[in-house]
Amino acid sequence: MKTTLSISVAAALCATSAMAETPTLNVMTYDSFVSDWGPGPAVEAAFEEICNCDLVFTGAGDGAALLARLQLEGKGSDADVVLGLDTNLTAAARATGLFAPHGVSAELDLPISWDDAEFLPFDWGYFAFVGNAGEDAATSLKALAESDAKILIQDPRSSTPGLGLLMWVKAAYGDEAADVWAALADNIVTVTPGWSEAYGLFLEGEADAVLSYTTSPAYHLIAEEDDSKVAWAFDEGHYMQVEVAGKLAGTDQPELADQFLAFMVSDGFQSIIPTTNWMYPAKLPAEGLPAGFETLVTPNKALLLSSDAAAAARDGALEEWRAALSQ
Repeated sequence: MKTTLSISVAAALCATSAMAETPTLNVMTYDSFVSDWGPGPAVEAAFEEICNCDLVFTGAGDGAALLARLQLEGKGSDADVVLGLDTNLTAAARATGLFAPHGVSAELDLPISWDDAEFLPFDWGYFAFVGNAGEDAATSLKALAESDAKILIQDPRSSTPGLGLLMWVKAAYGDEAADVWAALADNIVTVTPGWSEAYGLFLEGEADAVLSYTTSPAYHLIAEEDDSKVAWAFDEGHYMQVEVAGKLAGTDQPELADQFLAFMVSDGFQSIIPTTNWMYPAKLPAEGLPAGFETLVTPNKALLLSSDAAAAARDGALEEWRAALSQ
């Protein structure tokens, strides 16, 4: 009995010691990334195979909500890495002074050049309105505003697609943006906090189209063998989103954070992105893109404001949006 007890105590002490020696990397991201169908579970399993660590993802709402939470937590944040900001938010994120250089040197497969010491891309795509095949599709934002189509969009204060739509209208129409929003207002069924809520309502038949991505139909085609969803191609072009991650300067796991960011642009991470986050990988994996991606809409023009220009335009664009929707 005494011997058995001693062995049990020794085993417990060994287990406790092993747990204490296993470092934890905390990554703050958006909710859909950590969902059962998102990239999170596969990324966690793949990274833990090589890091001798515990990778913990924390969902913090939609993409734009990440920045708000980080600004609230400041230097007291438990996060080591923030994953899920985009170029419309990086200027504001940089201004917090909370991020450190990522130190990763990698050749990326983006449609734009990239040179940012603090924020590293992990995927990219184009915003689009997604509707049902065979139904009337608008051919521009103005045509959409002049139509009877009912649409679902996301709140630009909490959602990166919602903010992306503001930048899309601003980049395409400049000083006419307020008029475009005034015309679009009666097409909008509702504004949701995040992408998941809006897309779910669309799939339930609550609207003719939803603000999403040109890559969204790939999910239905590849995962469900359903070709009934299409992205509407707009004549004025489509606004681009580049999603990024950054290391917090206050991390107590700097080497592990560096290892994760380097892993993020490797095949082990990038090969997961196309069929879980349903976006284009920032670095094309060795096997290329899955069959079905070749069927997607290719915008005739890519629209993108620089991070500084997006930051400068945000408040005015948000006020135009608010004014239009309050009528």
